[in-house]
Amino acid sequence: MKNTNVPLAERVRPVSIKDFIGQEHLLAKGQPIQKLAESKTPRSILFWGPPGVGKTTLAGLLAESWELPFFSLSAINSGVKDLREVIDKAAELGGALLFIDEIHRFNKSQQDAILGAVEKGVITLIGATTENPGFEVINALLSRSQVYTLNPFDDKHLGQILQRAMEKDEYLRVLKIKLTETEALFRYSGGDGRKLLNLFDLVVQTNLSNNAVNITNKSVETVLQQKMALYDKGGEQHYDIISAFIKSIRGSDPNASVYWLARMLEGGEDIKFIARRMVILASEDIGNANPNALLMATQCFQAITMIGMPEARIILSQTVIYLACSVKSNASYKAIETAAEMVRKTGGQPVPLALRNPVTKMMKNMGYGKEYKYAHGYENNFVDLEFLPENLKGQKMYDPSDNPRELEMRKFLRERWGKKYGY
Repeated sequence: MKNTNVPLAERVRPVSIKDFIGQEHLLAKGQPIQKLAESKTPRSILFWGPPGVGKTTLAGLLAESWELPFFSLSAINSGVKDLREVIDKAAELGGALLFIDEIHRFNKSQQDAILGAVEKGVITLIGATTENPGFEVINALLSRSQVYTLNPFDDKHLGQILQRAMEKDEYLRVLKIKLTETEALFRYSGGDGRKLLNLFDLVVQTNLSNNAVNITNKSVETVLQQKMALYDKGGEQHYDIISAFIKSIRGSDPNASVYWLARMLEGGEDIKFIARRMVILASEDIGNANPNALLMATQCFQAITMIGMPEARIILSQTVIYLACSVKSNASYKAIETAAEMVRKTGGQPVPLALRNPVTKMMKNMGYGKEYKYAHGYENNFVDLEFLPENLKGQKMYDPSDNPRELEMRKFLRERWGKKYGY
């Protein structure tokens, strides 16, 4: 019998691609990871997704499919020295797969140390991250890797994971386990397969009597009250609380906003994640009604990166209150959404000849730039010229909101474009 001190999630980790449950958009027949595994063609990959959705497991399975030596590092407790040791070993072996968990925690110099080995083919990199790689991974490394997004497991997949564990685990399969209710197990796992299995194992061990156990919502909740924290930054509450936080700021309630901020901070949430969401909100929900909001949010992100906790909580609190108490407008957000929809509907409309740059004599002869008028050569630095493609004349994308600053912008636009765009 296997050592039951080893977590259940580790004991029943899939041993082949075909055993993996879920992530069909990557693993079903003809999908990217399934094709990569079958082709035996190693390539560097970044897996982006929440905790417990199979990033580490898939890395190991791909290494096995590609028949590559497998090395694993965690960015939490590894540095450049550890990276160089692995790279040297990989070079001696003629190549290897290096899996880096939480790669977003590596700084630029650490990521640069990986880059050279990837470029030379000494290592095939698989990085796992819960943060957007576009923000956290250097461009040079990002451009040499394919990014695949993994999703939280749904209830169907969670049920399949539980069933397989009861059938495959040497300890569980000799027990008489009755799954009377699973709603609490699924709800508190928040789509995290590892959390589901380890919680299930804990409930079984806590309630086991004469080699039998009956799992109910109540038995799960009783164990949770004793063992689990009030905030789980990797599970369902992570998404629910950040949603409440953003909606409270958007709703101009500083009291609720600071409360949800405190919930996240007390639960150990990544302060950069919080600050990044405020930068987005400053444009999406405040925009030109108060341009200082974006400056404030951006400076907050920079400041908390330099300062760190616990003092960063004061900077975050100040910024949250400022944003909550600011006048709101989503006009800029609506403008880009309108413009994007128009692009999708109308396709690649030609640029008006007057706006094209006559780089060559031939272009000049074709009329490029001929009708262009330099705005600064006219009164009020304005000239009535058509800047949209011919088929889109008069289409308004930006409609200022009714707040003091944007009313000034509306007045400016009405004086210049009122007849054309209806300002």
